[in-house]
Amino acid sequence: MYETVHAHPDGESTVARFAKTAADYGFEGVVVRNHHDSRAEYDAEAIREAYGIDVVEGLEIRADDPQAAGGSVGNYRTTETIVGVHGGTNAVNRFAVESEKVDVLAHPMADNGDVNHVLVKAAVENGVRLEFDLSGVLRTSGGRRVRVLQSLRKLEEIVGHYDAPYVVSANPRSHLELRAPRELTALGEEIGLSTAFVERGLAEWGRLAERNRRIQSESFIEPGVERGRYEEEP
Repeated sequence: MYETVHAHPDGESTVARFAKTAADYGFEGVVVRNHHDSRAEYDAEAIREAYGIDVVEGLEIRADDPQAAGGSVGNYRTTETIVGVHGGTNAVNRFAVESEKVDVLAHPMADNGDVNHVLVKAAVENGVRLEFDLSGVLRTSGGRRVRVLQSLRKLEEIVGHYDAPYVVSANPRSHLELRAPRELTALGEEIGLSTAFVERGLAEWGRLAERNRRIQSESFIEPGVERGRYEEEP
């Protein structure tokens, strides 16, 4: 199972500190998902060797509109193993699920965002994973937490209905916010997500990384020239 993290300067802890803690907690890997305007500097291979945990180079694109998001996806797709789009508006959500170059629609129910049957069908068609972000359950309270729970339950229902691809994350910004897999599955049980569901969502990050690394390796011909990278069905 893998966890995804916002490392310094997007978060409070370095990639190395996240990796050490994640390894201690029993994760097989961490995906660095800093926003594209707050990139982290780190040596993924050195951290892998030091802590015995996979370190996946990823990116979460944050944009105000689909045009800006599309430009950033084009810029980063060939250099990052996992590319996500920070959702939260209906326009950006729709862009993300309709793009086969996007791996994950992050925080789809945040802010004013929503997910409906049309968007989920597009996600299935294009292999875009919808994220179940557990950070709002872990780190909010009162009415806001109630709204997060309602959103997660709605998302689970529609994802289950269409057997749509998905990922799960607690979205930590500090190593102190990391939770072990068993803690996340216990939390899932409390809010109506089965242990198997949460485990599958955590493991999906690793499957994505493995797939994309393979495709990158197979598609590369020379700088600026590559075969169709996303022709495979996920």
